[in-house]
Amino acid sequence: MTARLHILTLSTLFPNAATPNFGIFVERQAVELASRTAARVTVVNPVGMPPWPLSSHRKYQGLSALPEHEAWRGLDVCRPRFTLIPKISGASNPRRIASAILPLVKKLHAETPIDVIDAEFFYPDGPAAMRLAEALGIPFTIKARGADIHHWGDDPKCRDQLLKAAEKASALLAVSDALKQDMITLGMDSGKIAVHYTGLDQDKFFPVDRDAAKRELGVKGPLFITTGALIARKNQDLAIRTMVHFPDAHLMLAGDGEEEDNYRALANQLGVADRVRFLGSVPHENIPRMTAAADIAILVSKSEGLANAWVEALACGTPVIISEAGGARELVTGPAAGRIVEQNVEAIVHAAKTILAEPPSQEAVRSSVRQFSWKSNGDQLLAILRKAAGKS
Repeated sequence: MTARLHILTLSTLFPNAATPNFGIFVERQAVELASRTAARVTVVNPVGMPPWPLSSHRKYQGLSALPEHEAWRGLDVCRPRFTLIPKISGASNPRRIASAILPLVKKLHAETPIDVIDAEFFYPDGPAAMRLAEALGIPFTIKARGADIHHWGDDPKCRDQLLKAAEKASALLAVSDALKQDMITLGMDSGKIAVHYTGLDQDKFFPVDRDAAKRELGVKGPLFITTGALIARKNQDLAIRTMVHFPDAHLMLAGDGEEEDNYRALANQLGVADRVRFLGSVPHENIPRMTAAADIAILVSKSEGLANAWVEALACGTPVIISEAGGARELVTGPAAGRIVEQNVEAIVHAAKTILAEPPSQEAVRSSVRQFSWKSNGDQLLAILRKAAGKS
C-alpha cells in the first residue's frame, strides 16, 4: 500500500471570509487533492498585515478578523500573519513570510511530518517555501501562474530570489507551455518544469439557453462579459471603449479592483454607462450562468499564464476574444473558440463583429476545453508531488 503523502500547500492567495473569490482556483485544486485517500493536505495561507496605523484602514479590517486556524470548505487552513509594508516590502516579503510562519510550520511538521511543500505562486511563495524547506530539511515545489513570473521576474531585487528558489526546488510547474518558455528564458532549468494546466468543473460550467439567460438579465442585444480583477493589467478599459461601436450591446464586468472608479468615469465619458454593468465581486457559483449568457467573453490582458476565466468561458460555450498572452494559442486553436487579437479597440471590434455575424455553436466552443478537469489536474499534481518527495 502506498504511504499517504502529507502536502503543505503554501499560498498567499487563497479565499477567505473577507475575499471569498481570492485565489479560488488554488482552493479548488487543494480540495481535489484532499479528496484523495493518498494525500493529506494542510493549507498555510499567510496574511499580510501592515503595522498600525495602516492596519486600521478599512481595506485590512476584514483580514484582521480572520481566524488563524479554521476548517474552510473541508480544508484544514492556517492563516498566520506577517508584516506587510504596502508598495515597499515586495523584495523582503519572502523573508518576512518565512520568518513569521516558521514556528507554525515546525509545529505542524512535529505533529504530522510534512513530505513536501507546494508553493502555489512563484513569488513571494516560492522563495518563502525555499527558506521553510531548508529549515525543515524537506523538498518543495513551486507553481508559476503568470504575473508572478512576468512582473516579479522583471524586478532586479526579486529576480535573483526567483532563480535561486527555482534552482533549489525539486520540481517546477507552469500553467501553460508559453509560461514554461518564459521561465526558461528567465534562466530556469527546462528539465524541471512540467506544464500543469488548470482544472475545470465541467458540471458547473456548461452552455445554457442563451436567449433565456439574457432575458433574466434584462438584455436583448449582444452581451459581452469580462471576468477578473479591475486592474490595469487586465485591460478592461478596452472592453468599455469597444461598447461605442455596438450601440445595442451590453457589457458586464464581473470583478472589483483599484481601477473601478477610472472605468466608471470612462463609461460616463463615452456615453455608454447605461450599458456597462459593474457587478463587483460576484460569488463564483454565480459566474457560470452569467458567462454562458454572454455572446462573447472579452479578456485582452497585457499578460497571463493561462487565465481560468478563458477556460471557464469556453466551457460555457462562450467564445473568447483574448490577447496574445501566455497560453492563448494553447486554447484558441480554431475559430469556434474565438479570436486572438492585438490589444486595441479596433482589433476587438473587428473580432466581435466577425463572431456575432457567424456565431459558433455552443457545443463547438465547449469542445475546445473538454480535456480540462480537476481530476486530471489532481492526478498530475499528485504524481509530481510524490516524485518530488521521493515517494513515487
